[in-house]
Amino acid sequence: MLRPEPGNAATAARIASAGHDALRLPFFAVAPLDWTPPDPAAHDALILTSANTLRHGGTALSTLRALPVLAVGQATAAAARTAGYQVLLTGTADAAQLLALAETHGITRALHLGGRERSIPESDIVAAAIAVYASEPLPITAGQIAALDDTVALLHSVRAARRLSELMPCRAHLRIAALSPAVRDAAGTGWAAAVTAATPQDAALIAAAITLAD
Repeated sequence: MLRPEPGNAATAARIASAGHDALRLPFFAVAPLDWTPPDPAAHDALILTSANTLRHGGTALSTLRALPVLAVGQATAAAARTAGYQVLLTGTADAAQLLALAETHGITRALHLGGRERSIPESDIVAAAIAVYASEPLPITAGQIAALDDTVALLHSVRAARRLSELMPCRAHLRIAALSPAVRDAAGTGWAAAVTAATPQDAALIAAAITLAD
């Protein structure tokens, strides 16, 4: 798995419980950024595209707890509920699908809190986007890349897919499983095999990867 911690360890545990071995190679490490929360009265919803916002947003998040949450994915929604937020909508695909769903619920002034690399499309209903964390690239050696041969790489994000594409000049011996069509597209072509998870959830991605591995 190439995803950052703590997700890397969580995915590895799920793979192990399914009776398979996991090669852990995080491409990025997530770190908090300094940020200033806006006036919650200026917004009618809080968009969360990753549980990393809740892990790394710090105490400033508490000032926005009155805003209903629009979450991408069940994991992000669960993390928001645990942190004391009311989840209004949970998207089952990607940020674009969530925004379309939010529009039908009358959301017009949403605040997106996420990573430094924007992961949400431009939209009239997003009044502001603030970065509260950053995913910093970790050093990866040629030996680590070579160890991926004849394995299945699990790609949870567009950034991971792009970096794997850059680091892996010879792709004929590596299969990839992508969380979404956008992630798969970002990885490019030339892989030994490529599949997309049935739904953008870790369990579905693991199932797709096991299918390739078997």
